[in-house]
Amino acid sequence: MTLLRFPALGIAFGLLALVMPPARGAADEGGDELLNRAGVSFAKGNREDAIELATKAIETEPKNAKAYYVRGRFYAEVRQPQKAVQDLNQALALDPAIPLAYYQRGAENFKLGHIPESAADFDKFIDLSPAQAPKLWQRGISLYYAGRYEDGQRQFELHQTINSNDVENAVWHFLCLARRAGIDKARASLLRVENDPRVPMMQIYALYAAKGSAEEVMKAATTGKASPTELNERMFYAHLYLGLYFDVAGNEKMAREHIAQAAELFKVDSYMGDVARIHAALMRQQNH
Repeated sequence: MTLLRFPALGIAFGLLALVMPPARGAADEGGDELLNRAGVSFAKGNREDAIELATKAIETEPKNAKAYYVRGRFYAEVRQPQKAVQDLNQALALDPAIPLAYYQRGAENFKLGHIPESAADFDKFIDLSPAQAPKLWQRGISLYYAGRYEDGQRQFELHQTINSNDVENAVWHFLCLARRAGIDKARASLLRVENDPRVPMMQIYALYAAKGSAEEVMKAATTGKASPTELNERMFYAHLYLGLYFDVAGNEKMAREHIAQAAELFKVDSYMGDVARIHAALMRQQNH
């Protein structure tokens, strides 16, 4: 999916005070100073040093919710979701009104395969920050896997209002509606996308619209000049969305083959890479 970011890491950590309240009961600014240093260090690529500084901030001010949130964000960025969730749990135990902590915990819970918890965290985030709701395509994906298809459908319709040329958004809307009302109804209500420039997105869109084929998707993915990294990404998305299509169409064999390709052979280090991995794991569970 096209990534719409919330406040980022790095030097922008100096802006944390704008999105989080001051630490409740903090004796002084020692913890915040450490967190600012940690943000600068992380932005420079010194991740271990940044985590160490955030840990010192926690030791200095054990009741500083912001410190746990920041270290949790660090752990999320270095792809340690279990540690991230632990810190975000602590941040929210100290201050349950930190919207971004729910957003981040929703993402990390999803990566851990904790689907209902992920959906609940995203729900809480938009309760606290309703203006951000249109951006939250990640919530829609969690709702899909939680079986909350109508809620997911509405989330992708909302995202369409700010991101109208994203084939992936249209596909996930299709998947939610197909689970509720069948493929024919989903196809009739396919969200309009005119020009997603990413290869092979428009061929994927044509497949879901019954105007293309799996063969055309794969041909587009492998045609033309592309760097090894770009080619891998093209193949990842081709296999992911072919797998999801065959899954909802009831072709389990083809679904498993394509999802496995996306999750293993052409895996990518991104949120959608996590989606492929989680989908593959759920399909394996269905065999047991």
